[in-house]
Amino acid sequence: MEQLSEASLQQGIKQREKGESEYRLVWKHLSRNRTAVLGMIVIASFILLAVFAPLLATHDPISTDLGNALQGPSSDHYFGTDELGRDLFSRMLFGARISLNIGLISVGIGLLFGIPLGALSGYYAGKLDLVIQRIIDIMIAFPGILLAIVVVTVLGVGVQNVMIATGIASIPIYARLVRGSVLSVKKQGYITAAKAGGMRDSRIVFFHILPNCIGPIIVQSTFQVATAILWAAGLGFLGLGAQPPTPEWGAILSRGRGYMRVAAYLTTIPGVAIFLMVLGFNLVGDGLRDALDPRSRNY
Repeated sequence: MEQLSEASLQQGIKQREKGESEYRLVWKHLSRNRTAVLGMIVIASFILLAVFAPLLATHDPISTDLGNALQGPSSDHYFGTDELGRDLFSRMLFGARISLNIGLISVGIGLLFGIPLGALSGYYAGKLDLVIQRIIDIMIAFPGILLAIVVVTVLGVGVQNVMIATGIASIPIYARLVRGSVLSVKKQGYITAAKAGGMRDSRIVFFHILPNCIGPIIVQSTFQVATAILWAAGLGFLGLGAQPPTPEWGAILSRGRGYMRVAAYLTTIPGVAIFLMVLGFNLVGDGLRDALDPRSRNY
């Protein structure tokens, strides 16, 4: 038994050393991927704009001025003004904060509940797996955006409820992903050695299995942030998300569609911003997926 435990320890050390070098290889491959670098630049730009929104904003984002309503882009109003005379540039800056918060927090909710459910389902299998997977099947039966609409309808409109709704809609995605990864990893020899050495199940799952599932989780999280931002914009467009005067991109886009003939910029600018942010996360996700796959690397 002591020899088995020692062998398990030595294999664990090798895995850790391999993991450290693996991170360097992933970053090296990712930094050589031009589209991934472009995506990182786009994401970093939006993050900087969101963080420094109070400093960069030229006007109060919720202050109205009916005398300057529907004014086109100018030196005073870089992106023009909306139907209430509010500065669109300032509203877009603060809207970036809301979109990023929704994307990150909703993914956090999905991870918080999806990872434990998937880990329990994959590790213990049996009846517990059957019960969890049937619940997940019910959730997956609803398209993500439709499930989010149902949750928002139940909880009520508002930014916080949008975060909860999009987070709940992402839980089955993570549960299925983690379950599949756990089923694969738990068959490895070092997991068998850990069990034979008397290690507790919770320690095996959280310190030996899940760390080896981190790659797919990171890739999925990158894509899921983009999806959550898109869902939030869709809910805002339908009037189920942020409520006036909150400067949320989907809501700005929805209100601007009534003025497309006289002020097309009210829909074009928020639409382009949503497109670029979603594109940025998708490009990074594609790059991470390739970088984490050893078969696609050029050593």
